[in-house]
Formats: sequence, structure tokens, C-alpha cells
Amino acid sequence: MGLITGLCTFLYHFPQIYKWLLKPYYITSVLMTVAFLVVRKAPGLCEHLATQREDGNSCDFDWRELEILMFLSAIVMMKNRRAITLEQHIGNLFLFSKVANVILFFRLDIRLGILYLALCVAFVMTCKPPLYMGPEYIKYFSDKTIDEELQRDSRVTWIVEFYANWSSDCQSFAPVFADLSLKYNCAGLRFGKVDIGRYGEVSERYRVSTSPLAKQLPSLLLFQGGREIMRRPMVDTKGRAVSWTFNEENIIREFNLNELFQKAKKLNKGRSSKGEEHDSSQPGEGSDELHADAHASDQPTESKKDQ
Repeated sequence: MGLITGLCTFLYHFPQIYKWLLKPYYITSVLMTVAFLVVRKAPGLCEHLATQREDGNSCDFDWRELEILMFLSAIVMMKNRRAITLEQHIGNLFLFSKVANVILFFRLDIRLGILYLALCVAFVMTCKPPLYMGPEYIKYFSDKTIDEELQRDSRVTWIVEFYANWSSDCQSFAPVFADLSLKYNCAGLRFGKVDIGRYGEVSERYRVSTSPLAKQLPSLLLFQGGREIMRRPMVDTKGRAVSWTFNEENIIREFNLNELFQKAKKLNKGRSSKGEEHDSSQPGEGSDELHADAHASDQPTESKKDQ
């Protein structure tokens, strides 16, 4: 029954997976992942390769290569225990597969190892993981707009993600944060993002380090009235982030999103009632226009990404 359910789920999501895998980053990663397998099994090529098998069959894996592949599988399974999204699972598989391929190619022939390593360096420099471009209700800040937006209305609570485009953790977290914005965004609870890899002054002002050693990316900060109330992950005295899992369940619990959302809805109702009282006290000719403006201001709008 479980196998049938998994098969049905795969078939249901196959169109999305198909479009996802057609992106150049994933196509190239798949090819580089299976490179050693192709070289070792390719007829006409494998016969000329070295092998440590007792039967001399150079078109099959020897015991050392199988040992390396089994060790790779164990590492991938351990790393994926903390993975949240499908992108993180696939990213771990691609990363450690490339490392294993480098070891296997160098062990097979140093020239093949140097060639594959050069291809990996070129791949990292020229081919970046695709950014999340799905639906979201997120305001993107710059160094000139973040302070003004956070302090504009003291009744509005902001949850702001400090991220950098080069960080794989930030890229993996993007769909999770976008999904939370779709569920909880309203007039009194807003979601924002700022690229501190681009705006270094914002990084220093809000004390979020972009150093890979600090492991503070991504960081979620909760603001009320322009003041920071809390952040995750927390930072110890040495400036390193305390280990924390960025999944939807943890964020909802730690930031009390359900409670904040209920308070924000009361704020919306209060604004609506005040708007109706104000409209009733105005002449009938302009009341429709004022009511339309008040209603439009309460509707969340999907902001465009900072180009």
C-alpha cells in the first residue's frame, strides 16, 4: 500500500519534477554525479581502465570503489536527516557525489582526476542553483528602506529574513519562508527580506554576520515598533549561531505566529470599523471612494523582488 501511495504521489508531482529537472543547474549536476559510473561501464572505454579486481574485469567496480560508494551513501543519509526541503536532499546528494567522483577519478587515473576537478571548479563558478521564484507576500528591503519600513507603523509586526544569495542554506529556506508569508501575511503581520550579502551596512547595523564560519545565515528577526524582539538562530558569546532547524513547525512555535496572526486580524477589524465610522460621517458623494481606498490598503500585495 505504501509503495502504491508513493507511486501515485510521484505521478501527481511528475510535471513539476520534470520542469524542475530541466533547469541547466540540475541537468549538469546529474551528469557530473553519474560521470564515474558512465566511464567505468562505457563499452570501448572501460576495457582500457586500470582495475584491482582479481578477475581483471575493468568494466566493473572493484572492492575499494564499492567501499567508497557505500561510505558516500552513509554520509548522504546522515546529512539528509536534517534536510527540510527536496532541494536540500538533492543538493546533499549532488555535493557528496561530486566529492566521491573526485576521489574515484584520482584513484583511477590522475589525469582523469585533474580533468574532473577542473570541471567541478568551472561548474561552481558558472552555474548557480536557481533562485526561488514562486508565489509569496514578502517585501524586499534595501539599505535605504529597511529602517523606514520597520518604523513606519508601530502596530505592525515584521518578520524579516536576513539572507545572502550565495548561501545554499538561504536558497533552501526560501520556499519555506514564502509559504509562511502566504499563510500568515496580513496588515498587522508582515514578512520581509534583505540581502545582507549585497548591503553590508545592514549586516553591521543589525549584527548579522555573513561569515560562513559564524553560520548565521539565514537569520530571522522579529520586529515590533521598529525594535528587535527576538531572533533565530541565537548567537553565543563567540559570535557563532546556536544550532537551530529552519523548518515551518519550529518557526511557527518559536515566533508564536498563530497568536501574532490572531492579534493582527483584530487590528484589521479595528481598522475596518474605524473606516466605516469615518465613512458614515462623510458626505455621501465621496464616501464610496474613501471606503475603496481603506479596503485596498488592508489587502496584502505581492511585492516585486529587488532587481
